[in-house]
Amino acid sequence: MEVRSVQATAKGPADWFSGDVWIDGIARGEEPSRIRISAVHFTPSARTAWHAHAVGQTLYVTEGRGLIQSRGGEIVEIRPGDIIHAQADEWHWHGAAPDQFMTHLSVTEAVAPGDTRPDVNWGELVTDAEYGGR
Repeated sequence: MEVRSVQATAKGPADWFSGDVWIDGIARGEEPSRIRISAVHFTPSARTAWHAHAVGQTLYVTEGRGLIQSRGGEIVEIRPGDIIHAQADEWHWHGAAPDQFMTHLSVTEAVAPGDTRPDVNWGELVTDAEYGGR
């Protein structure tokens, strides 16, 4: 068994997020595990850019209220206890509601050794009009 020290909280990069987002790394599996787990903290109205994970993504909302949308789908409200799964290569975004903070755990996997795809494809930032459902 190994006890690891907490890593410093990192500011989410501006090309991946609109608004203030903070990320706490929790787990980064060592081969043969490829799991990645992070706690992602969104300030009100903060959100990811459009993105797709090569192997999919599972989110577990721990606090606050948020929004999520798959490309071409409806915006869905998410709350603590909700579990969301985005299929491999499904374009989507997620973030906090306009009036509340939101934190979720993000569970992903890195691509298999020899797979040349990036783990995540990042697209354009979600516009205010998209975020507002227009």
